[in-house]
Amino acid sequence: MSRILIIDDMKTIREQFAYDIQRKTGFEVLTAANGQEGLEMLHKNPVNLVILDLEMPVMDGLQTLEAMKKEGLDNIPVLVYTGKGNFQTCVRATRLGAYNFFAKDEISTEQLIHQIRITLEHRQLLDQDREMVKNNDRESGFIGESPVIQEMRRLIARVARVPSNVLITGESGTGKELIAREIHRMSPRSVQPFIAVNCAAIPENLVESELFGFEKGAFSGAMRTSKGKFELADGGTLMLDEIGDMPLAVQAKLLRVLQENEITRLGGEHKVIKINVRVIAATHRDLESEIEESRFRQDLFYRICTHIVRVPPLRERLEDIQPLTVHFVQQICQRFEMPVPAVHPSTIAALQQYHWRKNNVRELENVVERMIVQCDGEQLLPRHIPKEILAADVFSESPETGQANEKLSGALSIDLDPESGKSFQELKQDAERQIVQQHLEENEWHITNTAKALGIANHSNLIKIMKRLGIKKPKDE
Repeated sequence: MSRILIIDDMKTIREQFAYDIQRKTGFEVLTAANGQEGLEMLHKNPVNLVILDLEMPVMDGLQTLEAMKKEGLDNIPVLVYTGKGNFQTCVRATRLGAYNFFAKDEISTEQLIHQIRITLEHRQLLDQDREMVKNNDRESGFIGESPVIQEMRRLIARVARVPSNVLITGESGTGKELIAREIHRMSPRSVQPFIAVNCAAIPENLVESELFGFEKGAFSGAMRTSKGKFELADGGTLMLDEIGDMPLAVQAKLLRVLQENEITRLGGEHKVIKINVRVIAATHRDLESEIEESRFRQDLFYRICTHIVRVPPLRERLEDIQPLTVHFVQQICQRFEMPVPAVHPSTIAALQQYHWRKNNVRELENVVERMIVQCDGEQLLPRHIPKEILAADVFSESPETGQANEKLSGALSIDLDPESGKSFQELKQDAERQIVQQHLEENEWHITNTAKALGIANHSNLIKIMKRLGIKKPKDE
């Protein structure tokens, strides 16, 4: 339950406000007669919001705000009011950290409560964002030191500094939201809200009201005015996840919002609201193909793709499977209050042979949890890996390659015995070498066809892999 502190030297006013707020919201309300008394109460009681009169003897509102800042209490949102309508004083108050201001004689109880709810909601969003930033290094999607992840980190650092819109692309489960949060954290907007919206998860008839808000009476059931995600993210960052699933009609309105930096709520077509929001869009779809199929607007695409960040799939950062697996083991065992088993190098080598196409890092986390449940000793061994993961092809992408690789998996002779004495790197290279060489032989050493069969993006990447593994075409071929 939220706790409100009202600081006002007029006893009748503070007690009336306290009574109305407590009766209509159920919030606990404390009162203080001046700034000094209010500060003492703030140190003794956790408070979610302060309502502060600017004109008071002993310590006025501005002095109270300055003292709150000096005493480390400036993380508490403050609404200020004045009975004299002194606009300049209110502006000074907002510069000292007040969230908003209003005239004491002009605001109704309903308006005050509405403002309290908005302020508390905004503070909750900020707190959630700060908690995510605090835990960012422990989040799985951004763990790893592979070359592709290091390059992506450098790109994120550059993109974060500029205010332009960003498009994040990548398969499901690669950590696109985490990347969006990292961009926000490193940007000048980091102290403002970060709000993520999954466009695919919202019913089509509700997408517009969810994003842009609605006025009271805009449609059946609209009992009160509600802000949309754009307004709630004002000053900060709005992530539009799975933007490729957004209905075309909403795409048209979004385009105008991005062009004009203003919105209109549903039912409030004559009321234009200016906004200052950085949009980070994300999708697992190929938007250029969606444009060709008339499912996505080309003009909107060019609005959101000022900078493009591609999140690599797990199969392109296989060396990161080891730190990710260790991270998940520790995280899951802590959650289950279980002893933490060691992860044998042969287990990592086996996990690196799987394609992880279904859900990438998220899929790896699920597999690790299943392994931990199966583990009956002090080490996670290959026998604890689910059978369907061990049996699956490393690079399978189609029924055709799946058939070829079923034969390949039976032909591999990787020694995963913990007693073999082989290091993790040796086991990994053995597996890669055998898989790549087998495919090369089956495709008569045709580089392009082999790359396609293995699911590798292009033939130049396969050539690099061959050089690293020391694979050369036999002279008599």
